[in-house]
Amino acid sequence: MKNKQRLENIRKDFTPQFFISLKTYDKNKFVKDLMAGLIVGIVALPLALAFGIASGVSPEQGIITAIIAGFIVSFLGGSRVQIGGPTGAFIVIVYGVVQTHGIKGLIIATIIAGIMLVLMGIFKLGKIIKFIPYPIIVGFTSGIAVTIFTTQIADIFGLNFGGEKAPGDFIGKWIMYFKHFDTINWWNTLVSIISLLIIVFTPRFIKKVPGSLVSIILVTIGVYLLKTYAGIDSIDTIGDRFKINAALPEAEIPNIDMAAITDLLPVAITIAMLGAIESLLSATVADGVIGGEKHNSNTELIAQGVANIVTPLFGGIPATGAIARTMTNINNGGRTPIAGIVHAIVLLLILLLLMPLAQYIPMACLAGVLVIVSYNMSEWRTFKALFKNQKSDVAVLLITFFLTVIFDLTVAIEVGLLLAVVLFLKRINEVTHVSIIKNQLDLTNESEYTQDDEILILPDGVEVYEIDGPFFFGIANKFEESMRIIGDKSKIRIIRMRKVPFIDSTGLYNLESLCKKSMKDEIQVILSGVREKVHQMIESSKIPAMIGEENICDNINQAIARSKEILNSATKK
Repeated sequence: MKNKQRLENIRKDFTPQFFISLKTYDKNKFVKDLMAGLIVGIVALPLALAFGIASGVSPEQGIITAIIAGFIVSFLGGSRVQIGGPTGAFIVIVYGVVQTHGIKGLIIATIIAGIMLVLMGIFKLGKIIKFIPYPIIVGFTSGIAVTIFTTQIADIFGLNFGGEKAPGDFIGKWIMYFKHFDTINWWNTLVSIISLLIIVFTPRFIKKVPGSLVSIILVTIGVYLLKTYAGIDSIDTIGDRFKINAALPEAEIPNIDMAAITDLLPVAITIAMLGAIESLLSATVADGVIGGEKHNSNTELIAQGVANIVTPLFGGIPATGAIARTMTNINNGGRTPIAGIVHAIVLLLILLLLMPLAQYIPMACLAGVLVIVSYNMSEWRTFKALFKNQKSDVAVLLITFFLTVIFDLTVAIEVGLLLAVVLFLKRINEVTHVSIIKNQLDLTNESEYTQDDEILILPDGVEVYEIDGPFFFGIANKFEESMRIIGDKSKIRIIRMRKVPFIDSTGLYNLESLCKKSMKDEIQVILSGVREKVHQMIESSKIPAMIGEENICDNINQAIARSKEILNSATKK
């Protein structure tokens, strides 16, 4: 019976939204999802092309990622409206991996990251990911935005490096740009400016069609006419740099050995954490817009993991939930995962039927698209607003931002997560208090107390130590300090633990040490109001044997009554 119940709970916890949505699906919903999917597919096209090229891979690899990952995330995900695919956040990390480890290294790192994401979901870590402090997330995204913008400078101005390879680091890139700025191609610059203007002003006239798509179509036609009839051939296009393959490649399983895993593990952790943060952030934002049932973060992580395991087998790059495409889906009526599946099918048809035309798209036009992406990612208003917060938040924001820009995202993620832990411990330490009570105890408005008296008189020789908050390694030392400050020795110490939600091994060790020292000083310890989970931890220690099971009381009344018994029996002796 218990096994059946356990299996039923697992089924409820990990059922994809696709199957839940089918139970109430109808023609009206399908029409809305179909229209939303078509529009999102069109919106995703220029972004997939741009993200693929900016990441150091081919444009069709960006579209393949949007197709495969988009389908899997919608089919297996825990959100009704999430759209998966390549995103700007991954550009920096993917470009770095391709430069240092090649395409094979990227494939292996993405697969390892996918396995990590699946394990995060299975072990129900979805909610924990959401606790990463907001200044860290803003620092990441703003830093990534600046880095993306930096990578596009060469294409915006058509700089010629004379065969020199562009450095991978931020400062090195800008040194290279200034060194070769005299090679500026004004035709490229003009194409970039026109592309930006079209993207910015299109929404004022056309709401449904994305400005990036309008820009690519109009600018591509314009550049083609300039090349054909005006003889201007100095504007680089996708076809000048890449060979377009309009087909889905066959799956290839890479050879993965321990040396590769060890080498690529830090990068894989970065990809997994970035994917988890962005996908759950996107799903949470979507929940706030559509209302109703919230997404299942653990199922979403599993879907993201599967997508990142399967996609690289077909040559794809890392994928996650895309906030902009998800919001486009919602705004156009998409309310079930069917919309995301339609979006993937639309992109597949474009790849098979229209991909050869992509060779005519100017690189400067795609650079314009990515400049807008980086501007939207920068969250500069939020970045500025965070400077009004406390100094610790500002410090974390700036540290994460500059680590992302100047070093790389792997270092920024590692340090950012460490900062998140330190901040969490600091704030828990600030809100956890240890108070010492003598003579009398005020029980007014305490739910634990159920009798008529509001003030309890403590017998002579009895002190109450109340811990308010979790009793873990950071607080254990605070408790010891409080004990030392008091100095005088009572006959009985009641440790009131009704507000202790959990205790860790260090807290347990300190409590054991206190009991040992108290026994040595002939002071009896009584525990009061111990919660069930904390009680289980205490039962597994030596504490019950040291102080006696009868001295672990349910509430403060029992504890004081027990202290009186001990004092009376000591007086009789």
